[in-house]
Amino acid sequence: MNLIEERFQMSEHLYLLALALIDQEGQRFMPLGGKSISKFIDPNSNPGIAGKGLASDLLLRVFQKSESGRLRRSNGDQSLLLIQLPMELMQERIPLIKAQWINTGDNEKLMAELQIVCNGIWSAVFNREDGLNFSKVT
Repeated sequence: MNLIEERFQMSEHLYLLALALIDQEGQRFMPLGGKSISKFIDPNSNPGIAGKGLASDLLLRVFQKSESGRLRRSNGDQSLLLIQLPMELMQERIPLIKAQWINTGDNEKLMAELQIVCNGIWSAVFNREDGLNFSKVT
């Protein structure tokens, strides 16, 4: 077991974080929204109502941002993500990962870094039949 896995197992404070990868007028942005969760979400399952609420709140913020200029997704279908991680790692690593992505725009590196610190990464997808759903990112 590596250090990240140990910290995940020992953490009493889990966090569910929604993040959007967007480009506005040639500048990258990564708005975030999250909340602490009381129970671990199996990465192979759907994050359910908690995930839908976070994604909806974040999408409203992104929608409001569109008043400042044209927006586009920066990572295709993986531009709206939901991640699960210990609160400590969220506070320590996410600001660094976010800053690195904003500076470089390297989507592959971003996803690799998230894989290291998260135990559960889902992309949000919408279709007319089912509405907002989540798909596990591998």
